Amino acid sequence: MYELIKKQISADYFQQKFSNDGQRFVAWYLRNVLFRDMNETRDDITDGADDKQIDAIIIDGDKSLVHIIQGKFIQCGAIDAEPLREVLSSWMQIKNLARLQNVANAKLQRKLSELATALEEDYEVSFELITTGVLTDSAKNDLETFQKELARISENEDFDATIHVIENDEIKRRYEYAIESDNPSINYKLNLGGSKFMYHEIAGTPVIIAALPLKECVKLPGIKDGTLFQKNVRKSLGSSNAVNKGIRNTIIGDKRSDFFFFHNGLTILCNKMEMDGEILSLYGLSVVNGCQSLNTILSCSETVKKADDAFILFRFYEIPQRDRADKISICTNSQSAVKARDLRSNDKRVLAIKRSYELKYPSGYFITKRGEIAPADKNKDHVVELSGLAKNLVAWHSQRPNLSYGETKIFDKYFETLFKNKDYPPENIFALNAWMNQVLKTWIPENPLNLNETLLAMRAYAPYHHLYAIGMCFSITNNHSERVPNPSKAYEAASKLGMVDEIVKVAGISLNMALEAAANELQPANRVFSPQNWVKTKSCLAGINGAIRNYFNMLPMMPGGAEIRKKLNEATTLKSEDFEYRWSAD
Repeated sequence: MYELIKKQISADYFQQKFSNDGQRFVAWYLRNVLFRDMNETRDDITDGADDKQIDAIIIDGDKSLVHIIQGKFIQCGAIDAEPLREVLSSWMQIKNLARLQNVANAKLQRKLSELATALEEDYEVSFELITTGVLTDSAKNDLETFQKELARISENEDFDATIHVIENDEIKRRYEYAIESDNPSINYKLNLGGSKFMYHEIAGTPVIIAALPLKECVKLPGIKDGTLFQKNVRKSLGSSNAVNKGIRNTIIGDKRSDFFFFHNGLTILCNKMEMDGEILSLYGLSVVNGCQSLNTILSCSETVKKADDAFILFRFYEIPQRDRADKISICTNSQSAVKARDLRSNDKRVLAIKRSYELKYPSGYFITKRGEIAPADKNKDHVVELSGLAKNLVAWHSQRPNLSYGETKIFDKYFETLFKNKDYPPENIFALNAWMNQVLKTWIPENPLNLNETLLAMRAYAPYHHLYAIGMCFSITNNHSERVPNPSKAYEAASKLGMVDEIVKVAGISLNMALEAAANELQPANRVFSPQNWVKTKSCLAGINGAIRNYFNMLPMMPGGAEIRKKLNEATTLKSEDFEYRWSAD
């Protein structure tokens, strides 16, 4: 790795922006492993005079995590305890940020202000020593001591922190993962010699159940960077979680030998398993139950490595089928209900859409996981949530707002239709979100559009009919009632003439007119009109379309209506190529 990194940091970016190979090594790690862009990397680096043993600080709002990095770029040889003591020194100084800011260099001072805010928001702190060398035995002993001390302080003080050493082999693995294009595969060989294990075939599936030393957990690749948990529907909850604190207390306490009995074990899937004597080869390794436990165990790695009396239950299943793996992930994560939406949060198309949206709109954020919260520094009007986007797509592109209320169907039956294209334009995501934000501003207790009270009572799903009506304003004006306008082109045209609010108003009034017209229709004998049932059927769509046409036709007869109609026509006129056929959802 040293030679590879040495070659790559000879590039102009590293040579021109950073003054020495030590800085360049840390910058290389930030760019290639932590996926920081060029500007972020320059801002993250604090190395230099008065850096106080802190080479870089990365504030990761997505994971509520702070990386505090010390780098040691050496060609070969062992790393003694001195670099670890430098990391420890940075930890001790961070406990007194006010003093540290007074003596730190300008770059570090700036990052410390961000760090203070992150600590106020209870971010976890990860102290990391990255090195192309290998720790000596004495350095490993010191690492164990530091880990125990951080665990103790995390229990007794309001400071949640861990310390990790990322040596040559782990840097190599992380780098290789980073350059893989999609869904990287983890392969691993496990020595079962001297362990209790059982091989069996159940329902045609190879299964291995093993009671293995706890120390085997810290050898598993991909724990800290999360690549081992690709099929897990939830992310790590951090070491401050109550259950994880209990796990950590057992590891560093006097009940370590009972760990096997206290813990439910790990569920691990792989695409293929092979046994060669006592060597188990695992291909396409992924943990679907045990993310919290493994992260906690890793935070006590040096204690765990010496724990010869602690064991844990491993369950290995050969499951190459993705749908079957998803079902296992659901059933083994039964602490709270797992929905189809949760499983889709890791879908490669969803992740591609998230990446493209956040690159296009740095002030925005795309929430994929249930319960996830956007970073505080993001513009709340630009925050998009996966479920909301899916419902908007159904209402706009499929022209079926009556289906938008059914999240389970959306992420099961209609998912392939809605997310068939991972290149769905981020401009359209932004526009749909903007349209819906404007819609929701009218669905408030003040009721600025004088909507029928029964509509306001259906706020969970009727706003999607309002969004549908906006799209139809463009379709009807352009005589394309069977086709769908491009969301971003529509929003751009309306914004240019300052007519967004007026179009939202027209669509809302038309929805209201359609409901009232349906309520006044003669009902069959012994039948009572139900607005809730009406809004969930396709028949309501024809009523909305008719109401839009009637409203446009009536406008010229209203005071000042002719001028409004003229502006509406201008604001809703699009080119023929700005329309496409609707996405089928029924």
